[in-house]
Amino acid sequence: MKQSLSSHGPDARRNHILQLLQEQGECSVEALAARFAVSSMTIRRDLQILKDGGRIMRTHGGATPTSRISFEFRYLQRAQVQRAAKTAIASKAVELIADGESVLLDSGTTTLAIAEQLRYRRNLTVVTASLPIASTLYGCEGISLLLMGGYLRHDEPDLTGVVTETNLEMIRPDVAFTGADAIDEQGNLYQASPDLASILSRIDQPVGRIYVVADHTKMGRTSLIRMRNLREWSGLITNSGIAPEFARKLAQAGGQVIIVDDQSS
Repeated sequence: MKQSLSSHGPDARRNHILQLLQEQGECSVEALAARFAVSSMTIRRDLQILKDGGRIMRTHGGATPTSRISFEFRYLQRAQVQRAAKTAIASKAVELIADGESVLLDSGTTTLAIAEQLRYRRNLTVVTASLPIASTLYGCEGISLLLMGGYLRHDEPDLTGVVTETNLEMIRPDVAFTGADAIDEQGNLYQASPDLASILSRIDQPVGRIYVVADHTKMGRTSLIRMRNLREWSGLITNSGIAPEFARKLAQAGGQVIIVDDQSS
């Protein structure tokens, strides 16, 4: 294998390097040199050419595809938007979870904030299709983690598809927390992603208690897919940035609104 790879010209070798990085996510200079039977200096030159062409990013001792860096940066950047609000909402959500319960967390950065505050809880079962949430809770002694199967979405780090939906229909957790991309004044809940909307449509009242977690920037808007209405579920947990009149309209429409102080108003 090494002989055949080393016999290729520089351009072919760089294409193989790029393909390997796409498959593995990140490789060291030493591993690439051994794989292609060339010197570390040759690999460094190859990586510099690929970097200059905008196709990779150099890491400490290696490289990773720019597509991966861009993807991770976008997700981390989104997680920091309204961070104080998400943390406050998550704190209230955690108060509603009793020891020994099973908890469903949907994909999203607000539910990720909930997961971050569950790491030291005891005797909980957490069900999710979110890879960041699974990564956050992996190895926590008090958490039994159930990761639903499915296809990995191309643009988001979570699982979707028929397998995910079928598994969700078989699960009856004690409490569920789901995000929303938009909520109108009648309490209708919206998702921008048809894939996520299809999954969330499988969450029904037999789950037990179902709470929507969303900060105030999601209020008074609509999005592509209308899912459910807030009055069908246990309530909305949001932050104090929500307009009082809008909160009153949600309550008048039959939804329970739990407002937490995030010191942003």
